[in-house]
Amino acid sequence: MPSCTRTAAAITFRFAFAGASLVALGYQLFTAHIPLGYSVPNFFLYFTNLSNIILSAVFIIAALRSTRQGKPATTADTAIRGASVVYIAFVGLVFNTLLRDADLSGLIPWVNIVLHIVLPLAGILDWILWPPQNRIPRRAILWWMIFPAAYAAFSIVRGALTGFYPYPFFNPDAIGGYGAVALYCGGMIAAFIALAIAVRSLGNWRNRISSRRPAGTAASSPLDDFGDK
Repeated sequence: MPSCTRTAAAITFRFAFAGASLVALGYQLFTAHIPLGYSVPNFFLYFTNLSNIILSAVFIIAALRSTRQGKPATTADTAIRGASVVYIAFVGLVFNTLLRDADLSGLIPWVNIVLHIVLPLAGILDWILWPPQNRIPRRAILWWMIFPAAYAAFSIVRGALTGFYPYPFFNPDAIGGYGAVALYCGGMIAAFIALAIAVRSLGNWRNRISSRRPAGTAASSPLDDFGDK
């Protein structure tokens, strides 16, 4: 595919899915969340909403940068983009495992599909189709963990003070005490680390095979990046 066509496709893809995410969030907020009397600040405490906002911002910035044919993405840009992919992939994973049977009566069905299924798939697909321009160091995985760890700690502490928990697995009264909360959090940390390793390895592998290789050089495997520093 010609470079200009790939760029146009990336711009269209990113604007379209960022728009879908933001429209879904706005529709949920103004037609369901607020009319039902729910707190506006609490709306932005859901990891789903935060991850969709982060991915949408990354998509929009990347698309705008492409339209201007500006300088290439920096290592920091690539790391932030990778973080957004990890977070949105986690949203899809948790929803389809822990929350599929949860009471989501206040969530509009099509909004639920966009936020929990469509955008996670779009984030992963974007990472594959338009791979990062820079290799991602192994230490990026630790940086990617800071936000979800801080989010979990904040949600548990704030919930104990206010009574509002964005998800039932943060609420000790709902799942059998703080020991159960710790087990859930431990499992989610493990899932985050696994996703982060997978996203980094996939990104580095796609970066490698999308770059020019000497004739006769075979494409590597994503697992080859596991031990890189």
